[in-house]
Amino acid sequence: MTHKKSITSALVAMLLVATTGLASATKTVYIALGSANQVIAVNPETGQITKTYTGVENPHGLVATPDGEYLIAGSLTETPLPQGAPTDRPNSKLFIIHPVHGHVMSTVPVAGSTHHQAITPDGRYIISTHLGRGYITVLDITTEKIIHTIKTGQTPNYTLITRDGKRAFVSNTGDGTLTEVGIPEWKVVRRLDAGATPEHMVFSGDQQRIFVASARVGKVSVVNVLTGKIEREFAAGKNIHGIDLGDDGRTLFVSDRAGDKLVALDTETGGMRTLTLSPAPYHLGVVPGTGKVYVSSSAKPQIWVVDQKQFKLINTITLSAGEGHQLAYSR
Repeated sequence: MTHKKSITSALVAMLLVATTGLASATKTVYIALGSANQVIAVNPETGQITKTYTGVENPHGLVATPDGEYLIAGSLTETPLPQGAPTDRPNSKLFIIHPVHGHVMSTVPVAGSTHHQAITPDGRYIISTHLGRGYITVLDITTEKIIHTIKTGQTPNYTLITRDGKRAFVSNTGDGTLTEVGIPEWKVVRRLDAGATPEHMVFSGDQQRIFVASARVGKVSVVNVLTGKIEREFAAGKNIHGIDLGDDGRTLFVSDRAGDKLVALDTETGGMRTLTLSPAPYHLGVVPGTGKVYVSSSAKPQIWVVDQKQFKLINTITLSAGEGHQLAYSR
């Protein structure tokens, strides 16, 4: 089909852009809106919603190809399987959206609902976590096929991929570990300690450490990638969820859903600042090149925009429905 040829051409362009090493500010923020069955595009300068993409079902995970040509959204919705049916039978979907054309171009069947997603630096492979199945899947976007299903651990939640595209780390909420997966062999390499209930994660600037939100115990665990051990923990709230690293490379932003606050944690001194955000701050993302942090509410259709340096609320984006989940960016 012609759109598959377009995807292949776009990937070549991505590789050329990646080799230049140029950095630029985010042009568009994309946000999956879950129960609203929508993905939206937001102008990070104005905070205005510029486009709304429908035709998706309960999107939670979301990534953008490096050039912003395509969005891939995963769905939390799955069709119940008949009794006795194989558990690897497809009963959910990934949605491939063309932002410029403004619609879902195609869908890819997957077995099990998708929680979060990550994309390799070259834009070719998308990893989806499947909470209830104990595995991740790997989509090759050039063929629109699932090429691997990899068992990682109990309740795989979130994935990070290294800048060189050679390793992926998956948090397993159910057994307190991270699973390291080699790329492109797509084999499990080892297991790392991750503290209780590990969920969202972010690399340190040098990618030698992984900051892990241990959600239900309210702690951030610092995992040494070399040793695979926890070297430090920070008590950050009652029930934390989203986590991301600020532009300064040392400040972690952490949402405390039960405590109705955003935490700014200095990873060098351990010092913390808090900003009240109510109700229920949820997913968050540092928007590259803008000095802003976007924080969604799990209880109200809105996105808070927080200035990183001043650590104050500067805008609120009102949604028509739904709740903000994973964010993706184009540059």
